This record gives sequence, C-alpha cells and structure tokens, in this order.
Amino acid sequence: MQRVPPRATPDELIAMLPVGGRVLVSGCSTESLLLAEAVEQAGDRLGATTFTGIFVPGLNTCIYLADGQAKVETFFLTPELKAAGDNVTFLPLCYEDIRRHLLDTTIDAAVMMVSSPDGSGMCSFGPAVDFLAELWPRIPVRLAHVNPLVPHTHGHPGIPFRELTAFTESPQALLGAEDPGTDAVTEAIAANVAQLVPDGATLQTGLGKVPGAVLRALSGRRDLRLHSGLIGDAVLDLEEAGALAAGASVIAGVAIGSERLYTALVRPTYSFAPVCVTHDVSGIARIPAFRAINSATEVDLFGQAYAEVGPKGLMSGPGGATDFARGARMAGGLRIVALAATAAKGKVSRIVTPNAGAGPVSLSRMDVDFVVTEFGIADLRGKTYDQRATELIAIAHPAHRDALGAQWREFSQRL
Repeated sequence: MQRVPPRATPDELIAMLPVGGRVLVSGCSTESLLLAEAVEQAGDRLGATTFTGIFVPGLNTCIYLADGQAKVETFFLTPELKAAGDNVTFLPLCYEDIRRHLLDTTIDAAVMMVSSPDGSGMCSFGPAVDFLAELWPRIPVRLAHVNPLVPHTHGHPGIPFRELTAFTESPQALLGAEDPGTDAVTEAIAANVAQLVPDGATLQTGLGKVPGAVLRALSGRRDLRLHSGLIGDAVLDLEEAGALAAGASVIAGVAIGSERLYTALVRPTYSFAPVCVTHDVSGIARIPAFRAINSATEVDLFGQAYAEVGPKGLMSGPGGATDFARGARMAGGLRIVALAATAAKGKVSRIVTPNAGAGPVSLSRMDVDFVVTEFGIADLRGKTYDQRATELIAIAHPAHRDALGAQWREFSQRL
C-alpha cells in the first residue's frame, strides 16, 4: 500500500517548516495565498527563516515576512518586497544563474501548489514548472496546497502524491494577468517585428502589450513553435489562427494569463518543462530559425538594452532574456528587442545616448541583432559604432532624431 501523506491545516503545515531554514516557494501563477497568509501570521515561530522564489511584479504581492527575523531572497523586485525593507535581499541574476544558485544552496523545505493526484498518483505543477520541478527531490520537507483547480499539464510529470510531507486541500483560482490590450503604436511595432519571423520559426517572448501584439501579428504564419520561459493569452490567438505547428508546439516553464489560457493548457499542444530545459543555452542552440523577442524600456546608441528600472526605480530583474539571447546566437537565430520610440506622450525618447539608459544594461550590445520601434527596424549586425548609431537614430521618433544626432557626434569624439 502506497504512503498517503497526512492532511493538515495551513497553520499546521507552516509549523512543520524548519525554524531558521531556507524555504523555496512556488510563485508565479501557482502561488498559494492560503499558505502565504499562514506564513505571514506565524509571528516569531519561524525565527530567521528565509523564503526564496520567483515573485512576479504585479502578480505576487505577498511578502512572507512573519516578523523581524524572517527574510526573503528574491530575483524580481516586486513593489511590495521593495517596500518591505532590509529583510529582503534582491539578487539580480539571469535564469541560468538563479538555477545554479539554488542548486548550490541548501534548501530545507518547499511550499508549493499542485494539482489533485491523477490516477497514477501524480500531482502536476500545472502552469508553473520552472525551478521546483528539478529541485524538489533534493528538498527534504515538501508542504503542498493541493488545489483541484490546477490543471494537469503535459511535459514534466510533477511530484508523486506519496512524496509530499503533508498537504492541505482547498480550491483557489490561479493567479492571472489581464490582457494589456493594444494601440496603434504597439501594432506598428508588432508589424515590423513580424517581418523578421518566417514560417517555421521558433519564438521566445514574454508578457506585456508588445509581446502580445507581436504574437497576434504572426497569425498568418504557419508551422510556428514557441520555446519560452513564459507564455500568456496571446499564444491562444496563434493556435486558433492555425499558425502553430502540429503536436507539442509550445514548450514553456510558466504560463500567466486568464482562465481561458489555464483551461487550454491541458491540450497536448502545450508542454511544460523546468528551467534546465527552457533556458538551457545548448538546447536552444539546436533549435533552427530561433527568434528571441524581448522588450526594453530604453536602447542606447551602442545597441545596449535596458529593461529593469522605471520611473519609480528598480521594477524587475534580468530574467531569462540573456539566456535566450546567448542560445539564439549559437543557433544562428536572431535576437530582437522591441519597444516604443518614446515615453511620456512623446516627450521622452526611448532611444538614448550611449550609457544613458536607466539602471544596469539588461542586454549587452553583443546580445542584440535588431531593434524595432514603430518607425522601423535597425539592423545592428556587423556594423561600426557610427553605423549602429545611424540605424538607431533612424527608428527614433522624428522629433528626437536631430538631438540624438548631435549628441552622438559629440559623444563619438571621445571614442
């Protein structure tokens, strides 16, 4: 007879956490609000326990700080964690480095949300496979919120129910994100990006207005595939348009979207895999016609992309963009950065002078082949610095081109 893990209340589960240990939390769309609340109400019972995981800005708002001793280690700086103070450590690592960090660190417990067990006794990680799928066998204490609303997704088999230390069971709607919609500028950017994507290409992109518009602009293509860390609702538009290749044409680590998306994920079109697969540079290097398409807040005239700092300061982390850029380069594919040419209703150019972008460089000049705005496509491949600047100024807003040209002439005298 197979072991059946004990059922417990959320408070009883959290009491099983090793005091002062390190806890991996499943975040993204499968964060358990039930267990997060139990952590935050635990007071000083958990001592200097450290909670770590992928907490997505705008989606994961819990802070996991039970008292003054508790700590959080995060790889994305959500507004809530940013406001929480000195007990939060932000590590700005790309996904492969996050994986290496977690593999090299002793993790004492995991707090996870999983599906109800299927006929084989397996609990799926649903639409958030990322790190936990690879790491759980190394983690001795496994505490689960079994949620009957988590879909059994294809790809990674999940975790055997018998391997859970204990569980609580309750329905919870998966955390999701509204479709940001579109506008004329976004659609023009997407139409330009679409020129760089042939039939049969494999795409990586993320969430947001521009990535969603790009996918919808490709509805007339055929035999497309996705290999991405993250997918959203726009992938459904590709599927419904007949643009996707037959079979398991979408491989992802995480899905964040609407109930429409979560319902569709049980189809064999969608396959979920851990970061050791989705972000593996050597694996990406074997994918033909790979297109890494990412957004940025600014691009400077060297071709460096900035994506982590907004008007209110740090708003994100490096994420997986560099992993996909490196893989695309090895595959002979294309690295594409797409952004609107201006911000603040046209007053501020998002094409800026060298090194003038806000925050750290998210993608180096060696990680970018094309920059795309609503005004066109800048091809940076094999270009001198002067040629790069000329290409980028040509896709800036016309109102800012003369100033950028003058700034470049002055700057270039120092080179």
